[in-house]
Parts: sequence; C-alpha cells; structure tokens
Amino acid sequence: QVQLVESGGGLVQAGGSLRLSCAASGGLFSYYVMGWFRQAPGKEREFVARISWSDEITYYADSVKGRFTISRDNAKNTVDLQMNSLKPEDTAVYYCAANKGTWAYWGQGTQVTVSS
Repeated sequence: QVQLVESGGGLVQAGGSLRLSCAASGGLFSYYVMGWFRQAPGKEREFVARISWSDEITYYADSVKGRFTISRDNAKNTVDLQMNSLKPEDTAVYYCAANKGTWAYWGQGTQVTVSS
C-alpha cells in the first residue's frame, strides 16, 4: 500500500516561488507514474503535472506550463513540484498522487496560498 505525504506549502506573494515535496512509502515507488493535482475552494480537483516512472516524460496543465517543474528521485522515493512565478489563481490545496493504471493513491494535501 503506497502512502504519500506532502510538504512545503505555505503563503507566498504573487511572483514568488515554492517547492512542494511528496514522500512515498509502502510500495515499488519507481514503477508508478507520479502526479500533482490541486483543488481551489469551490472548484473541482484539477490535474497540474505528472512524471513517468523513468523520469523521461513529463506533462503539464496549460495553466502552469513554463512556470512549474515536476521531478522525482526514485532512490529517495520523492517527487517534487517547483513552482515559480506564482499567481493568486494558483491558490489551492495541492495533492500528490500515484498511478499504476489509475490514480489510486493520494496524499492528504498541502495548502498553497498566493497573495496579490
């Protein structure tokens, strides 16, 4: 059973940066596609970014492309999300997720608040 724990959220001014980290345990982490999602108040959860198990293929939502970078360290069982040029509309709870066919495993989320 994969367990995911996010960290690194907080309050930042528009234009600033944050780095989120997700620590995975309990499974063969290196064989999972890993991703980040977010959910803003009153909105549905949305996809942000994902990275293949081999670290060769990344994919981003259009809203974050060019500003966010996803990376993973299979030796450390971590996946990070570097967020630059943050905007108030990036404010949300950010979730780490693991996929081996479906997005079956989720972390508890970490709050990111971007002030204008």
